[in-house]
Amino acid sequence: MSTESTAVAARPAAAPNLTAVFVRLKLTLLRNGLRQSAGRTVAYVSSVVVGLLFAAGAVLGLIALRGNVHVGALAVLLTGILTLGWAVMPLFFPAGDETLDPTRLVMLPLRPRPLIGSLLVTSLIGIGPVVTLALVTGAVVALADGPAAALVGVLAVVLVVLVCVALARAIATASVRLLTSRRGRDLAVLSGLFLALGGQAVNIAAQKLGRPDGLAVLEPLGDVLRWLPPASAIGAVEATGQGDYGRALAGIALAAVALALLLFWWQRSLTALMTSPDSSTLQAVEKDSARRSGGGEGRLGRLLPGGRTGTVMLRALRYAWRDPKSKMSWATALGVGLLAPVVSSVQGNGSIYTAFTAPALLGMQMYNQFGQDTSAFWMVASTLATPRDAYQELRARAFTLALVAVPYVTLVSVGAAAFIGPWSDFQQVYGLSLALLGALIGTGALTSAIFPYSIPAESNKNVAPGQGSIAWFSLFGGFLIGAVLCAPLLGLTIWLHVAGLPHLLWILLPLGVLYGTGAAELGLRLAAPRTLKRLPEILAAVSKG
Repeated sequence: MSTESTAVAARPAAAPNLTAVFVRLKLTLLRNGLRQSAGRTVAYVSSVVVGLLFAAGAVLGLIALRGNVHVGALAVLLTGILTLGWAVMPLFFPAGDETLDPTRLVMLPLRPRPLIGSLLVTSLIGIGPVVTLALVTGAVVALADGPAAALVGVLAVVLVVLVCVALARAIATASVRLLTSRRGRDLAVLSGLFLALGGQAVNIAAQKLGRPDGLAVLEPLGDVLRWLPPASAIGAVEATGQGDYGRALAGIALAAVALALLLFWWQRSLTALMTSPDSSTLQAVEKDSARRSGGGEGRLGRLLPGGRTGTVMLRALRYAWRDPKSKMSWATALGVGLLAPVVSSVQGNGSIYTAFTAPALLGMQMYNQFGQDTSAFWMVASTLATPRDAYQELRARAFTLALVAVPYVTLVSVGAAAFIGPWSDFQQVYGLSLALLGALIGTGALTSAIFPYSIPAESNKNVAPGQGSIAWFSLFGGFLIGAVLCAPLLGLTIWLHVAGLPHLLWILLPLGVLYGTGAAELGLRLAAPRTLKRLPEILAAVSKG
């Protein structure tokens, strides 16, 4: 072998470009993920199509507003909303992009600084960055006035997209150990409530913007956002078109500084993640163990009644706090129940009767009580030997619901009367709300025994395959019956109004308390023997998932 060939063989192979490797890895994992099932492919393609259609519609709308005196405020507001979305999505969907999970890279011989650049480029692959790019480009097109503004717009688009992506990655890296823990996964449960609140906010904003002077209301907010990065970069485009080059330079500089700070924070978080031992989990376990041995749950147990009632209530409260699906159900009911009167009030057409949403949603938490236990219900079933045992079990679960629902319904009713009014309708609304809550507790106990169904523990579904019709009949059929049970009180309310006897409406409050208590008690007593009789069927149904 010649000396030259020996030298060539001894020369180490050139290291592959890290960015190219990560890009190929991202594309490969994406392709292999789509190959797993046709349903996953259809879901991904559908999300891409919907995202692109939404982006196209928004871009066309922005372009159509070109020349409007208030389009600048709309553009910076849109940029601010995009930035907020990028900031919060890693917290609610921590597993949304597993290919960029930094914990998967801690054992590789990679330095944080070059790794940041590769991860940043790889993060630009996906429907989210494409939609963001389209929306920001539409905002720039709507604002750019002249060649100088167009050039600044190109720089603004790049800065806004990079800031959004870097912000999401920095937050995800700094919070990765929280997000991959049980408490972090519980945070994702609130995503449904977050989307519900966001959807209502968008609905209200759309109604206000639909007025002739709708865009004018954005100006005060736009004046603030023009100085906050990365919206400041979009404001710089508008300033350049107006000849205000000083404000334009300041806007671009603010966005560039924000990007540099985010990259620095991201690098520091990544360095700490890759070099520090993961002691947080151990500490969390120790703290949790301390709480279990002598902490808050022990104190709570001492506040609850003794015997079977207190034991069942404590178990139900633990389920509501620890089980992700139970927590999601409770959070959604509490959030939407409070949201309905607020939205009604903000829209200007509020009614105190929107307070009925609170007892309706919380009362439905009584439905499918045994399905919430899943396969662990067999341990409960083994303690049910007599109808009295079944009655005590159901009554304790009803007490648990009432422990939260009664104060909450009171709060919503008082709030609706205070902010929507009139106060003269408070007693009738509060009484009818308590009656509805009691009726739903009673019918919920019955449908739990007659129409039980399983809630899968692992999947995102709330009903096991093949039990959808049972779930719909249980929830909506039971709710309809519960609402019909309140017909006598509702009829009395209407009669008092028609007869011109508003001074007697106060009677609906004590009647509502008595009526709701009686309806709940009747439902529990009717459900107890049926629960005992149908224990084998209930066990089979709730264990199906």
